[in-house]
Amino acid sequence: MDRRFLTVLGISLVFALVVSSIFYQINARAGNGAPKAQAPTETRDVVVATRPLNVGVTVKPGDVKLVKIAAEAFPKGAFSKDTDVLDRPVASNILADEPVLEGRLAPRGAGVGLAPIIPQGMRAVTVRVNDVTGVAGFVLPNMRVDVLVTGRPTGSEGSVTQTVLQNIIVLSAGQNLQADARGQAISAPTVTLLADPKQAEILTLANQEGHIQLILRNGSDQEITKTSGRKVNDLFRVGGHSRAGGDSAKNDVVEDPEAPRPRPRPRPVVQAAVAPAAPSVAPPPPPAPPDQVIVIRGTTKSVEAVRPSARQ
Repeated sequence: MDRRFLTVLGISLVFALVVSSIFYQINARAGNGAPKAQAPTETRDVVVATRPLNVGVTVKPGDVKLVKIAAEAFPKGAFSKDTDVLDRPVASNILADEPVLEGRLAPRGAGVGLAPIIPQGMRAVTVRVNDVTGVAGFVLPNMRVDVLVTGRPTGSEGSVTQTVLQNIIVLSAGQNLQADARGQAISAPTVTLLADPKQAEILTLANQEGHIQLILRNGSDQEITKTSGRKVNDLFRVGGHSRAGGDSAKNDVVEDPEAPRPRPRPRPVVQAAVAPAAPSVAPPPPPAPPDQVIVIRGTTKSVEAVRPSARQ
């Protein structure tokens, strides 16, 4: 056999072995990096809502269902049995397909409607309002308001307005426990406020004896501001306001009763004018002295008066 042919054949075999070895190693590494089949994870049943559940609704069998989730993803406070949530009032809104948690439900027997959302130790007090006192209908559930009362205390000369409560939570506007879906204002003749027993007494007395005004405030503003109240006389402190028959062109100025007042200036002393004395009459001039003539007689010298003769 030709030696040259054998040499080419040997080199080809060696080259084939090297290439095969390289491909084998590449395939082996690729096989080691492939994802391995995971072992089946443990699952648990969790109770979720089948539809949106609003505050005050009592959970019924058709309102919830069971779904399986991973055991490590089981929410804290969730339920595994639907019987644990049935016939319990909803205290906080629950969305569809959201797990039902213990904190969103009230105990069985807590009642329906407004009662389940009243915390322990608190009270719900309803006051009368209108479009003006109710901030033109913009007081919605879960907002915070201040309560002002206007009335006439015993012995007072006029009406007084005083801030009696601050940072009070609105539970409902009329019979609505939730705001409108579009966030629109709710026109309601009454507003129910969340208060402690002492605040409930103040609200009840104010609703009976005075006129209540609700003042809307920012929900993140928790500051309590001390106020001294205002009287009718505080609106008309200055004396330049118009009076009956007076000059109506004068501008009324409202003076701040707490602003420092300037000291009154001393009035200048005005002396009464003294009438000038009547001019005195000058006395008549003395008569003119008569003409005198010196007469010398010898050694005698004398002075004689000469009276002028009267003119004819």
